[in-house]
Amino acid sequence: MKDLVTIDAASPVAVLEGLRGALSGGPAILPFPAGLPPVGAPDRVEKKIALVIETSGSTGRPKRVALSSGALLAGAAAADQALSGPGQWVLALPAHYVAGTNVLVRSLAAETDPVILTPGHFDPSAFVAAADSMTHPVRYTSLVPAQLSALLDLASTDPEAAGPLRRFDAVLVGGQATPRALLERATSAGCHVVRTYGSSETSGGCVYDGVPVGSTRAAVVDGQLELSGPTLAEYYLGDPEKTSSAFVDRNGVRWYRTGDAGSVSADGVVTVTGRLDDVIVSGGLKVSLGAVERAVRELPGLDTAVVVRAPSERWGEVPVVVAVAPRQSLAEVRTAIAATLGRAAAPDGLEEVDELPLLASGKPDRQALTRLVAGRRSGPPGAPGAPQARH
Repeated sequence: MKDLVTIDAASPVAVLEGLRGALSGGPAILPFPAGLPPVGAPDRVEKKIALVIETSGSTGRPKRVALSSGALLAGAAAADQALSGPGQWVLALPAHYVAGTNVLVRSLAAETDPVILTPGHFDPSAFVAAADSMTHPVRYTSLVPAQLSALLDLASTDPEAAGPLRRFDAVLVGGQATPRALLERATSAGCHVVRTYGSSETSGGCVYDGVPVGSTRAAVVDGQLELSGPTLAEYYLGDPEKTSSAFVDRNGVRWYRTGDAGSVSADGVVTVTGRLDDVIVSGGLKVSLGAVERAVRELPGLDTAVVVRAPSERWGEVPVVVAVAPRQSLAEVRTAIAATLGRAAAPDGLEEVDELPLLASGKPDRQALTRLVAGRRSGPPGAPGAPQARH
């Protein structure tokens, strides 16, 4: 056993130094969001553990994922192999989020100094300045779609901002589905985006543009996507039941059950179609909220929209869109979605908000949005947010 040290991620440099020691056999670390120390974290963990990541809780109760130094370094090596080799990184994500710690781990593995943005609200201008200060010929960063969108907005009005963005060998984008329109904007701006898929349980992204990297393998079992390889977490701290449910051994190979629906083509390309637990039954028909959200985000002005479930006396459950300043009416959205996914998938409401509540990871807080929608729709018929008739 060895010590587990908690570190406030308000200081990414402290997390970086903690990781430096942990990867060399020193105390394991558990980074936490600024000013929110973890409750009930153990003081000691197994010797092989280097990092504990507390999951965002975007779909349920947070879990503490225990990662070994071997898993973290295997992820860094796989990334180098899949990209352009070791390079310098810009840290633009929270240092307690697995994509953020990955930036730091890969910097340590490459023996390069990461350029670290001040934690807090993402400032596109500050990011461009940070990118412009990089000195290594190979350059990377990791973003969520909302950050990439903000950078492209800046580049569209300030040509000088586009240069540093184009100089990245790869801009890794993960954390949520990336709208096709956003990818097309990035390509037009000369930005090389790599879509990543993974989770804390896989030491972050281990599938790039649909292709498993390094020794990662993918399979679909009973409709669920599973991943194996050297980057898998060891267990959930203090939760053997969840560990045995999420990690399974099959024919001597350890697999992580992702909870996602998807497919793997004959040539090994992974396609994720949505969460298994985001399927609702609406009017007797199964509807994937993930599929609806991806389709909604392809519509003009809705590239950051979120789709959540809402109860319906008539249909059981229905999809509802939540968006900032939507440029389309509910009728237009319903028509478009019904044409591609069927009438049952047509959203039953379009809720406008001033801003989307986000988790510390940058992901939408779906639980908060579900509560918001439920509260608005509990009003009298005809009130804002009241259920719509399905024709």
